Amino acid sequence: MKQLSPTDSLFVFNETPSTPLHISPLLIYEPPAKGEEPIRFKDILKRFEERLYKSPVFRRKLSRVPLDLDRPYWVEDESFDLEFHVRHMALPKPGDWRQFCILLARLHSRPLDLSRPPWEAYIIEGLDNINGLPAGSFALYMKIHHSAIDGATGNQMIEALHDLAPRSKEKLPVDTWQPESEPANVKKLGLAYMKLFKSPKQIQAIVKHARNSRSVATREIDPSGIDDHDMGERTRFNVKVSPHRVLGGLRMDLNDLKTIKNAIGNCTLNDVFLSIVGGSLRMYLEDKGELLATTLVVGVPMSTRDASNSNTEGGNEVSGMRLNLRTDIEDPVERLQAINRDAISSKAYASAIGIERLSTMINSVPSSLMSLGMRVMAVTGLSARTPLAHTIVTNVPGPSFPMYFCGAKASVWIGLGCLTDGVGLFHTINSYNGFVFLSFLCCREMMPDPEFYHQCLNRSLEEHLSAAKER
Repeated sequence: MKQLSPTDSLFVFNETPSTPLHISPLLIYEPPAKGEEPIRFKDILKRFEERLYKSPVFRRKLSRVPLDLDRPYWVEDESFDLEFHVRHMALPKPGDWRQFCILLARLHSRPLDLSRPPWEAYIIEGLDNINGLPAGSFALYMKIHHSAIDGATGNQMIEALHDLAPRSKEKLPVDTWQPESEPANVKKLGLAYMKLFKSPKQIQAIVKHARNSRSVATREIDPSGIDDHDMGERTRFNVKVSPHRVLGGLRMDLNDLKTIKNAIGNCTLNDVFLSIVGGSLRMYLEDKGELLATTLVVGVPMSTRDASNSNTEGGNEVSGMRLNLRTDIEDPVERLQAINRDAISSKAYASAIGIERLSTMINSVPSSLMSLGMRVMAVTGLSARTPLAHTIVTNVPGPSFPMYFCGAKASVWIGLGCLTDGVGLFHTINSYNGFVFLSFLCCREMMPDPEFYHQCLNRSLEEHLSAAKER
């Protein structure tokens, strides 16, 4: 039995039927070559069974404290059933991209069953008519609750299921996993009661530490150069979300993105991604007659995980910052340069005050107050009225080499995020084997025309490429 961290617990307390908080890796595979054995569903089940030992996320479930008076616990599920979690389906003919996106949106909109280990995997066949993919391709779509993983640990789960060669023969260790009985409510309530005595002293110590360390860290930072990233007006994406989703995305060549970066100079690939998103949002809102005169603000999650940290225990080690998307600038080069200047100053400030202090402050809040606050915000709609950003853009780098699943080569790796009231548009950037996929997830009522937003993303990319080639 292991208790969730305060940050991980937020994803449990903050979930509602309209805002399920799972994140989803999606991989598409080439079909077996002519003459090779077909991949059967039983082969896929065997692969999952053989690799369960590589991540504790696969077989542990949440055990919540009555009335959420304390943070939940992870318990090894004594009733674990692999075939409940791994499922098989197929697209009807013709099996095109639009059908695929509709199916994924329906699957993504359904909350996970939190009485079981919080993940599901879907093997989807029938991808026979998608541009750029050979007929007979199939997909692995996974839903994993955000309380269990962040982007980095999600990648670790995916890599655990894959090989570096088509016919890799991995020597499997003895699986020493042991199930656990559900802890009694009396025990969990007793532990929660004891923690209440420690909370006042913890809060005093943490507040004192944060005040002193922030003063020291920011002494050499000039606050006049820091933008407060005030959202100003809200857009159609910044109201309460419905339970319904749409999604889509754009596959980009990494070399094209490097061409843009190198032509502009003094910017990062992440700045390029943000500028492309800024351009597409400008086009989309301008078409609706809803473009704001001021810039939109983007939330950018940041990993606080040390580069040498090979932890496979799951959980979240993330913070974030806000940047201006500069949707008020039409020229792609000027927009990209403005985003870069803002990112440099914002990252310097975040580094100076220590982004890990966000989790430190979360640690100081008693779990009973945290869970009550989440419920109050959901019932009153407060989170929808006070969003922190117009949209989210997260960058989750993947491997630069090909991976194989039951012998099939992964050709595309896509990521899907989660929506909250007030932020109904989420972008995920995944890099894999020389390509980058920029996906978007949105509330269907906010974006009834996802195909048009896809076109906006493509036009924005082309504008950046044309501008880069002219320099």
